Amino acid sequence: MKKILFLLITGLTVSVSHSQEVSDAVRYAQDNLTGTARFRAMSGAFGAVGGDLSSISVNPAGSAIFSNNQTGITLSNQNIKNNSDYFGNQTSDKKNSFILNQAGAVFVFHDHNPSNNWKKIAIGATYENTNNFDNNTVSVGTNPTNSIDKYFLAYANGIPLGDIKNIPYRDQFYNEQQAYFGYKGYVINPVANNDANTQYTSNVPAGGNYYQENESYTTGYNSKLSFNLATSYKDRIYFGANLNVHITDFRRTSTFYEDNSNPLEPTETISNLRFNNNLYTYGNGFSFQVGAIAKVTESFRLGLAYESNTWYELNDEVSQSLYTTTQASGGQPINNPVNPNIVNVYESYTLQTPGKTTFSAAYIFGKSGLISVDYAIKDYGNTKFKPTNDFNGINNQISNQLTNTGELRVGAEYKIKQLSLRGGYRYEGSPYKNGTTIGDLNSYSGGLGYDFGGTKLDLAYSYLERKSNQGFFATGFTDGANITSKLNNVSLTLLFEL
Repeated sequence: MKKILFLLITGLTVSVSHSQEVSDAVRYAQDNLTGTARFRAMSGAFGAVGGDLSSISVNPAGSAIFSNNQTGITLSNQNIKNNSDYFGNQTSDKKNSFILNQAGAVFVFHDHNPSNNWKKIAIGATYENTNNFDNNTVSVGTNPTNSIDKYFLAYANGIPLGDIKNIPYRDQFYNEQQAYFGYKGYVINPVANNDANTQYTSNVPAGGNYYQENESYTTGYNSKLSFNLATSYKDRIYFGANLNVHITDFRRTSTFYEDNSNPLEPTETISNLRFNNNLYTYGNGFSFQVGAIAKVTESFRLGLAYESNTWYELNDEVSQSLYTTTQASGGQPINNPVNPNIVNVYESYTLQTPGKTTFSAAYIFGKSGLISVDYAIKDYGNTKFKPTNDFNGINNQISNQLTNTGELRVGAEYKIKQLSLRGGYRYEGSPYKNGTTIGDLNSYSGGLGYDFGGTKLDLAYSYLERKSNQGFFATGFTDGANITSKLNNVSLTLLFEL
């Protein structure tokens, strides 16, 4: 069956298949650098340092470094600006958001028995917004060659005309629905007007120079709730583990507009069109982490941590509409709305994102400061949609397009009595083999903190820049703009020692 259920009251259909894309997998496999202001100011290089609420997200052994109970909350303001270059035309858009970035607490239990080598146990719970999806991107330009007709043709060719015309939209597969829009909106025409026809041609005038606008507006978040347990052996080796619950909520509204001023023809052809797509993805996941920190000397520490795959159970809801205008030479423009007013609700599916291994080292200069380095490895090519039998095609694309990547984080801190000065640098390689669909990431950060005694106040600023070139659509019409994204973040943390 193509559809399991149709809800007449709500206008929803429940479907068994949807066209996932490689970019969907990358979206949930990537984490932005978040956490406390101290953590962000040092670019997250805390794998061998510990003693920070967000260090637990890198190496769960970090909570055993705490000497006292601690609780805290972090608020952040994020501003992202996207500069777009589409066939030489420059546009930009930006989005500002204010979020609860992090909150958590760690409770430390000391064992003062001198004959017991296990000196302390730490129990913690933290919440972090691991990725903020609030973003706006607008690209405008004149495409000299390609029209969006290629999108509809790519889906339609091979599908019998009878399936497009005679099967109700709500009962069609996703690829048939895309063909439906192209056919009903007169973007494509069948080669032969009979139900057995499976070949289609474009109804967009040839000649190029298609003016195009692509707008994408996203909101939502990935968040992680971690439950931590750690212990210390002789105050020299620290072990820890996390159980993590992940929550995702992502909404994207996109609209693509195209028109052309090519000469009219005796028959009606497309003068302009607007294709609207709305996606809502939500769900939750599970992962675990284990880690260790060793004091090689009183000053030098090494850390090793492993974060498992994250297993998400996700749900998609998709709605689409197409509005076209056709006109023949000597005739009047004709509007052709294609809006089924239906939300396709797809069966839940599993997304397995890759695990990560982090190697860390830190040198502590007594009470005056520290310098630390983390290097993390993640193989994005191991991302998989499941059940695998239903997603062989997209999983093969993921394996072919994505690659193993490294992330370098360097942080430093210098203390002047109660005042702390901090700085950091972060580099992450592209998850794509071509290095351009999403480019390398470079980030710089700095901040300061003040210790009032039982209360600490920390402030951080970070700057991130990354380039990308993702097609507006993944099938048929894959042209896209060169995007330079610049993200500025200011975080403020209030900590209490209990």
